[in-house]
Amino acid sequence: MFKVKVYVTTKANVLDPQGTAVQQALHTMGYGDVEEVRIGKYLELTLDTEDRAQAEADVEKMCKQLLANPVVEDYHYELED
Repeated sequence: MFKVKVYVTTKANVLDPQGTAVQQALHTMGYGDVEEVRIGKYLELTLDTEDRAQAEADVEKMCKQLLANPVVEDYHYELED
């Protein structure tokens, strides 16, 4: 069994209006040293398999097909036993 942590963020060259709004709010609150905010998603999955290679292949497919939009988002993940 594997626990998977998936991190999805917008690509660096894609505008992130939500991140910009949070950055502006932080500046308003007095945190002027914040230079950039990027908003993303964090997901946790549990896979009921003993095959690490198969788990990695499945997570790759999940990310490409549903969890991330590869046109505008990057992703990475961690598998834990």
